[in-house]
Amino acid sequence: MDIHAKKKSANFFAAAFAESLAQSVAAETGSAWPLGVMSSPDVPINKGTPVHFRLAVEGSIEGECFIEFYEPQVSGLVSKILKQPVTELADEHCEALAKVISSATTGLTASLSARHGALGCKVERVAGLAFGGMFVVPLAASEDESNAEVLLYFGGQLLDALSATQDGKQAGEAEEPAVSSANLKLVMDVELNVSLRFGQRQLPLREVLELTNGSIIELDRMVDEPVELFLDGKLIARGEAVVVDGNYGLRVTEIPQPVAAYLLNS
Repeated sequence: MDIHAKKKSANFFAAAFAESLAQSVAAETGSAWPLGVMSSPDVPINKGTPVHFRLAVEGSIEGECFIEFYEPQVSGLVSKILKQPVTELADEHCEALAKVISSATTGLTASLSARHGALGCKVERVAGLAFGGMFVVPLAASEDESNAEVLLYFGGQLLDALSATQDGKQAGEAEEPAVSSANLKLVMDVELNVSLRFGQRQLPLREVLELTNGSIIELDRMVDEPVELFLDGKLIARGEAVVVDGNYGLRVTEIPQPVAAYLLNS
């Protein structure tokens, strides 16, 4: 399989993971922890004892990757998470970090599911690993990319699955924008205008000018046909008109496609 396709798929996965993990760490510590894929192709050499976590992907695609931290990094993160100094790294400290990584899989799976289908992730601490010949993507936790804070090692099964799904797109299909649901959360409170359409009718200008009080316009929709709900001119749902506390409302009976998919592809 094309190594370029594998690299592209691995970088997409790594970027989604980095963004989700950064948000989870920030939520737990109360301070920003920017994390992103390093632009340099070279993997820096880190000093210290490695701490590994296994990330297993299950569902529409399956496989695993391994997340490599180093003890000083883990101690620093956990001290911020627990709000207390960590002088000696213990199992409970690694478990605290594992919970943060697990919480990050929510955003990760949302990003991957939009691209590969429904899936889930499991995280566990592992030890005694030695990596050789695995595809690795380094992540940096600051603007200075001279030191890699986190390394992602991709298992062959996961890398092939990610690449195969990408290659399976129909020829000529436009590349989907790499927008994650984690980004979508940033605008969840933005108010959008939606409108109901009971029907429509084309009228010549002469009949429009002849409209007066009491005029009746016959629409192209039968009374038992569903009402349409539009967002920015795009049909997002159909349903039945109801009255709620004296106001018109809509009881949704059909959603042609997930609304989130429409927003991400707009």
